[in-house]
Amino acid sequence: MSEHDIPKRRIVSSRHLADGANWESSEIEYGMIIAYNAFSRWMTRCMSAAGNTDLTPLEILVLHNTNHRGRDKRLTDICFLLNIEDTHTVNYALRKLMKMELLVSEKRGKEVFYSASPTGEELCEAYREVRERCFLDGLSRLDMTGEEMREIAASMRALSGQYDQASRAAASL
Repeated sequence: MSEHDIPKRRIVSSRHLADGANWESSEIEYGMIIAYNAFSRWMTRCMSAAGNTDLTPLEILVLHNTNHRGRDKRLTDICFLLNIEDTHTVNYALRKLMKMELLVSEKRGKEVFYSASPTGEELCEAYREVRERCFLDGLSRLDMTGEEMREIAASMRALSGQYDQASRAAASL
């Protein structure tokens, strides 16, 4: 039997979801599961190395998003940009980050706008420095161009749109 005749092993999260046509989607889902968990673990350990051991992955994402481009953001802006439907979890993260003095808020009319405090900005900068040393330095070993990474990112965003559409369809059943 040659190399081409050997069937490739299916690496899936659930065999019962990998039967029939489009079984490859289960491989993608398994890849997303392990990538999500690795990314969550990375964020908390990177933030810990940056100087804060008390933040969850969601809180780290909210902090970075609030610090993004130095623009004030509302709860709805943050939820939209992070594609989070449950505003309560983001609101809880915002309150915790404010209590830790990593964010500040300003009420304008009926809206509350959040931004990173100077302490929050410093923590985001420390995270960036750890990210450069520990993650970006090793990225060159993947032998991928920046354009290839951008294509993967675009595919992941398109796939997330498919999951959003499918979740709306499932909610209507």
